[in-house]
Amino acid sequence: MNSISKNVSSIELSGIRKFYNKLVNYPDAISLTLGQPDFNVPKKIKAAMIQSIEENKTGYTSNAGIIELREEISKYLANLGIHYTAGETCITIGGSEALMDVFATLVNTGDKVLIPTPAYPAYESCVKILGGSVINYSLNDDFSINFDSLKKILDKEKPKLIVLSYPCNPTGAILSKEDSTNLFNLLKANDILVLSDEIYASLCFEKDYYSIAQYKEIKDKVILIGGFSKMFSMTGLRIGYVCANTYFMNEIIKVHQYNVSCAPSISQWGAYAGLKSCMEDVNYMKSKFMERRDYVFNSLKSLGFKVNLPKGAFYIFPSIKKFGMNSNDFCEKLLKEGGVAIVPGSAFGSGGEDHVRISYAYSMEELKLSLSKIEKWLHTLKI
Repeated sequence: MNSISKNVSSIELSGIRKFYNKLVNYPDAISLTLGQPDFNVPKKIKAAMIQSIEENKTGYTSNAGIIELREEISKYLANLGIHYTAGETCITIGGSEALMDVFATLVNTGDKVLIPTPAYPAYESCVKILGGSVINYSLNDDFSINFDSLKKILDKEKPKLIVLSYPCNPTGAILSKEDSTNLFNLLKANDILVLSDEIYASLCFEKDYYSIAQYKEIKDKVILIGGFSKMFSMTGLRIGYVCANTYFMNEIIKVHQYNVSCAPSISQWGAYAGLKSCMEDVNYMKSKFMERRDYVFNSLKSLGFKVNLPKGAFYIFPSIKKFGMNSNDFCEKLLKEGGVAIVPGSAFGSGGEDHVRISYAYSMEELKLSLSKIEKWLHTLKI
């Protein structure tokens, strides 16, 4: 008897973690694999969490989360031109739980879900666990949406849901004003729901921020996911959120309730303090990420990589096509021979092949050493 669900056995562990886990065999290697900022949690967040423990705020909160945090999220989003009330917001255990809650609420067996390629691998895995049918839509060379391809898929497949991810992991792309308008017009004309994963919203390097959730006319079609892991460098404290109109939220919170009851109370108070008092810390981190972005981008260009300048998040996604290896072989050889761990583009779907993902959420010293080691390794290759 096969005891394991077919849906679960059909998926694999994340390719990101696979390469990170290989490091145990290479103790001298440098890792540029994880999306985890190297900054400490802001002091005011730490203090708020300690205070919440001392005040015995360690019990269950409401399922949706403390009202103080939900109100601050509403204010924060309003500054981005996105309007959800505290009642349309649920605090989750990171963005990951929010993703699964939304997919579980919407996806029936066989439902078609549009997911970009390349993309964060959890999207496809969550849909497959739930028995949904994944349809990939392609991106252009600059990782913007290929609207001709997307329109054909919408006309032919009539999917239930489309996933958007801006700023993007793994590419660092953001949603431009023009693409935002084109996307709005396309979604308005089609009977489709939208899941917009904006976990990296605070790390947009451009002056203006564009989101499909800014369009009030299609707000009832859009579900937004955000969080604080990247924003406040509090990955292990596991606080995210989901925003949706009341119709969807009433159902999403059922999944959330039976799955986790509520997000950790002390982490909620920490995130609340962050939104109230730590935006200067966020701006400082963003400025440092931009410095690192520029260094890595220029270094890769000088080494002959074809690469786009990331405009958000803290990843860069250069092409390795000229080196005559698939992305997995490239990363295996770089780790074994060059002592640097990065993630093969294939970990992000078929559209990621011929690329690799480098995280620059590491110190400048580590980045400089890593790029030096990559340069030395490239000299050993016969291209």
